[in-house]
Amino acid sequence: MSRPYRSVLYIPAANQRAMEKARTLAADAIIFDLEDAVAPAEKAGARELLKAALAQDYGGRARIVRINGFDTEWGRDDAAAFATGADAVLVPKVSHPGDLDAVAAIVPDTPLWAMMETALGMLNAAAIAAHPRLQGMVMGTNDLAKELGSRNRPDRLAMQAGLGLCLLAARAHGRVIVDGVFNAFKDDEGLRAECEQGRDMGFDGKTLIHPAQLDIANAAFAPTEAEVDLSRRQIEAYEAAIAEGKAVAVVDGRIVENLHVETARRTLAKAQAIAALAG
Repeated sequence: MSRPYRSVLYIPAANQRAMEKARTLAADAIIFDLEDAVAPAEKAGARELLKAALAQDYGGRARIVRINGFDTEWGRDDAAAFATGADAVLVPKVSHPGDLDAVAAIVPDTPLWAMMETALGMLNAAAIAAHPRLQGMVMGTNDLAKELGSRNRPDRLAMQAGLGLCLLAARAHGRVIVDGVFNAFKDDEGLRAECEQGRDMGFDGKTLIHPAQLDIANAAFAPTEAEVDLSRRQIEAYEAAIAEGKAVAVVDGRIVENLHVETARRTLAKAQAIAALAG
């Protein structure tokens, strides 16, 4: 993993002060939002504010720009404005690979990310994830819930099919994938539970709507000290077993095979990437 994506914070591109503050926040990545967070009358102005903001130093934070859709009057101008200058361009409401093709034609070099927030997008997740320009996927659970007509539940039962399809697609094609937002930004326990659910499912991190959510997401999606210690011991034990001509090792009463060692190495790599980002 070249960089962690535990916490991916949405920042309105029309809010200059918030964009400046984001340079100091403990977010692994920032989504500068030109779409839902910006009123129609402010779209053009926000685009110019964002251009100036991206000229500043955001350290190791990934800078992702969510443009407006190409079905609006602003989408193509957004794409052209940020064809360079950002780490990725996030395309809203991606329902099929053609949505990415349209943006790729205007953004030839910058990686693309896809908002996964429509029923058709869920059904086409594998084809979307296979797009050669795609780097990451973002779950848009609020829009998906609206399209499904589903109700909000702590277990996110209605979301499970879509979340699972997108996770499978992302992992099949080696893409980053981050979970949707948790709307009740003052409910720490609810956020922690949803972060842990997403982490246990396999997401790389979570999108956030408020800086107050950063610490919980960062903690939930980071390897614990116990996990790092176990990973090191698994690797050491397996390498010792191989040196003795054995194919498996035993650590804490559990079998350790090559697949467990691969997972352990990913855990250590993630811990190292987080440490590097922290400076």
